[in-house]
Formats: sequence, C-alpha cells, structure tokens
Amino acid sequence: MSDLLVTDFDYELPEELIAQEPPSKRGTSRMLVMDRATGALRDSQFSEFPALLREGDLLVLNDSRVIPARLYARRTLRREKEKPTGRIEVMLTEPAGENRWRALVRPGRKVAIGERLVFPGPDGAIVLEAEVLERGQFGERLLEFAPVDDFFEVLERTGHVPLPPYIHRDDATADRERYQTVFSRERGSVAAPTAGLHFTSEVLDSIAARGVEIARVTLHVGLGTFAPLRVEHVNEVHLHRERYSLSTEAADALNRARSEGRRVVAVGTTVVRTLESAAARSGSKLIEGHSGDTEIFISPGFEFRVVGGLLTNFHLPQSSLLMLVSAFAGRERVLAAYKHAVEQRYRFFSYGDCMFLA
Repeated sequence: MSDLLVTDFDYELPEELIAQEPPSKRGTSRMLVMDRATGALRDSQFSEFPALLREGDLLVLNDSRVIPARLYARRTLRREKEKPTGRIEVMLTEPAGENRWRALVRPGRKVAIGERLVFPGPDGAIVLEAEVLERGQFGERLLEFAPVDDFFEVLERTGHVPLPPYIHRDDATADRERYQTVFSRERGSVAAPTAGLHFTSEVLDSIAARGVEIARVTLHVGLGTFAPLRVEHVNEVHLHRERYSLSTEAADALNRARSEGRRVVAVGTTVVRTLESAAARSGSKLIEGHSGDTEIFISPGFEFRVVGGLLTNFHLPQSSLLMLVSAFAGRERVLAAYKHAVEQRYRFFSYGDCMFLA
C-alpha cells in the first residue's frame, strides 16, 4: 500500500451537502450502516444504533471537552506613527508550557516575533495579553500569555466556539452546547470529536440497558488532525501530536473485553487513534492506564489490534481521517459508501450524519 497517493482518497462532494447547522434535535441524524466484510450498505437512522450493538460489546467514548479556542486580538502599536490594524484572529491549538500556547493567527503576515497582542472582552476591556515568541509555518505562532487568575474562565467569557472553516458562519450561542458531546468532561480540544455529537443521555441509557459496557478515554483534538495534507504520497504523511489519557479503569475494561473475545466499538476516529496507540505502546502485554502523546497515522495496510466496530461522521476528501476509515474497511468500499451517501443526500462533516462500520 506504500504507493498510494493522497489523491487516491478523493471524492466529489457538492457544497450544499456540507452541514452548516446541527440537526434541530440531537440524535436525529441519519446513519449509513456498512458491513465492512462485504461492503454491503443500508440506510438507517442513528436512533437504531443501540440495536446494532451486541450484549457484551465494549463501547468507547472520547470525553474531551472543546474549549472556546477562537479569540480576537489587536496588535499594540510599537511606534507612534504606526497605523492601527484590524482585528487579528487567534486560534489556540495546544498548550506548550506554563502560560504558553501554540496558535494559528490570521492575517499571519502582520504578526511578527516580539509583537504584543491584546484581547478585549465583551465589554471592550482588555482581559488577556500575549507576546509572540516564535513564528512557524502556515500562520502558526507560539504565544506567551500574561498570567491571569483563571485562564480557562477568561476563555469561557471571551472565546468563541472553534467551528471548522467549512462552516461558513460565525458561531452562535447554540453552538456552545451543540458543538459539545453530552459526555464531555476533560477540557482541551479545539475541535469536537464529532461522532459523539449524536448521543443523548437517553441513547446512552438504552445502550447500557442492552448489556453493553461503556468506557471513556480522552484525546484532545488538535487542528493537526484536520490540517490539509501537503504531501503527494500517503507514506509521507506525518500528523501533529495529540494528547491522550487512558485511565486504569478503561485499560482494565479493554483488557477484559479482548481476553473474552468481546467486540470493542470506537465512537470516532479519535478513539481509534487512542486505543490503537495504547495497544502499540503495550506490545504483547496488557494495556495499562497512562497518559501520553500520539502521532499515530492509520492508513490502508494498518493492522488493527483493538477496534472491531466504528461509528464515525463523514470526512473531508484527501484527509487523514478518511484514510483511517479506509484502513478499517477498505478504500474501494469506503469510497463506494461515500458515493452512495452523496447520491442519497446525506449531510457531511462535523454537524452532519454518521456511518457505522462493523
């Protein structure tokens, strides 16, 4: 599979199928069901998902919570005659030490090393200040923020929901709840683990009532997962690090399920990456609870050690996430499923419909 090109994971997607809003009611999305052994497809609704799980399955969720990571800043003027500039958009991507964050800034050409940025709150008063320490590629900067009593509390008051760029609108009040899973707990993601957005408390109760075990892991989603792949060959792809945590309780549940031959069903590609990273780390030994970083890139030819079922949203063309799904169920079958989804007018991407592969 080493000769695969990134363009081998392309497909035609009409712009109007990219969901701009969540469904009116959480949990009412459509679901495409795929038998990954045969490629057989069936149109369904997410409400049927609990019935597709078996007694004894282990369902694994990502409980990472999205932070309001999009901020708007002004440059402080360094010279008296310097003209004020318009606002600078700052998207926090990952913490990089005490009071330091990696971020994307736009327009990047105006923000130089040594610049000081100030961030007004809703009333216009300055609530955060930061200095630009380093400059990276594609608009990336390393920022050091002046200490405040509670940085995340300021973010909650000042920041905006980091909706992805294919959602062509400003964030709204409703996004604070809808771009968050009902089981989110550990704050740190700058993009939602979107397969989890379909779940309600009632669905989770229904799943537990069927004798399905539920475990939670944490992987904080960074923008690297969704960044365009700027290489030609799949074997040249390198993903950014993402932080994850696997509790002892979750590790024990995984070890029991694997030893008893029970199916492990991942809710989302972030869970797949967490579980397969943990399995690779443990080798032939039992998985242990731990925290760490992962750069795992899963593409066709990858040998899955843990995951036996996958609930996932539809992913961008030529993306690492589409490659992961193709590794799980076969490139031709997955692309055929996407063609079917386009023909049947499924809604795509973060606020869109989902797919269950097992």
